[in-house]
Amino acid sequence: MNSFWILLTGALVAASCGLLGCFLILRRMAMLGDAISHAVLPGIVIAFLWSGSRETLPMLLGAGALGLVTVLLVQMLRQGGVKHDAAIGVSFTALFSVGVILVSLYASQVDLDLDCVLYGEIAYVPWDTWQWAGMEMGPRAVWGLGGVFLLSLLVICLFYKQFKVCAFDPAMAAAVGIPVTLFHYLLMGLVSLTTVASFESVGAILVVAMLVVPAATAYLLTDKLHVMLIESVAIGILSSILGYALAAWLDSSIAGAITTVAGLFLLLAFLFSPRYGLVVKAWRRRTIKWNQRTNL
Repeated sequence: MNSFWILLTGALVAASCGLLGCFLILRRMAMLGDAISHAVLPGIVIAFLWSGSRETLPMLLGAGALGLVTVLLVQMLRQGGVKHDAAIGVSFTALFSVGVILVSLYASQVDLDLDCVLYGEIAYVPWDTWQWAGMEMGPRAVWGLGGVFLLSLLVICLFYKQFKVCAFDPAMAAAVGIPVTLFHYLLMGLVSLTTVASFESVGAILVVAMLVVPAATAYLLTDKLHVMLIESVAIGILSSILGYALAAWLDSSIAGAITTVAGLFLLLAFLFSPRYGLVVKAWRRRTIKWNQRTNL
């Protein structure tokens, strides 16, 4: 049963991150998830100091608020003339540093250290359960991640066309009356929620990998957005299943094994993608040269 909960948690993280990762890749904002996952540290500490506990809800609210602050800070720096990558780097390092100082000053005596925040262990998910009316409802992480996934899926289905136009051509989206800024912050809000809900259970490293790698792999395999979304989710879930099996076989880190399998999928797509694969391109060039020689 524990294996089922771990696999379900991994699949929910992969599905949530895979959906949103496609839009981050298309908008060249792939590293924003990494920035949010680090910059929320002061929000977690402030929520702990305010509530005096490590309950999920205050942690989620504190981290979510700082995630939105990160997005606003990046946007403000960009509008002030700072390059996008520099704005992300400056924002998350500054906020993460504030979080490190707050942890060392006020939370060094509790289980709120950097290992706990950044490298959450998915193997511990089955033991952190939610009790309701005397009944055991299963792991908290599954309920939290399931709710965030359904919310992201609902929002993307409702506003699919708006997100699609904003991702490919923001100028045209503004010209036809789509509120580009509103959908930008709506997407960033979903990224913040997904990142925060995921990293306590599986760690920030796996969250960042699931936001970027499956979507980048799907980007190499198709030019259609709806196919890219499906393939990104499928690759993420398959990576979780095969990664868990690899970790069990090697008796190693589950998060590390899942990330490694996702990286192997990306390598295969990079080499053998029907349109962009290196091997396929080389074979196509060789075929063209061969045809030119035979026609002479």
